[in-house]
Amino acid sequence: MSSSLSNLYAAAEEPLRELPMSPYAFGALAFVSFLALLGVLWGFRGTAQKLAGPVHHDGDHSSPQGGHH
Repeated sequence: MSSSLSNLYAAAEEPLRELPMSPYAFGALAFVSFLALLGVLWGFRGTAQKLAGPVHHDGDHSSPQGGHH
């Protein structure tokens, strides 16, 4: 039992692998990536309305869905 514990302690003392960037750089990279994705999403705003065509509000109460306003 003591030999397995000494092996465990020896393995725990090995140096950890260094990160390729600082933790702040990872956070900044994630933030910039999310801003870029937000920009792409913002670029498509109103696209569904543009593809649907113009909406006519000329007093015609018969909607294709059959519902109220």
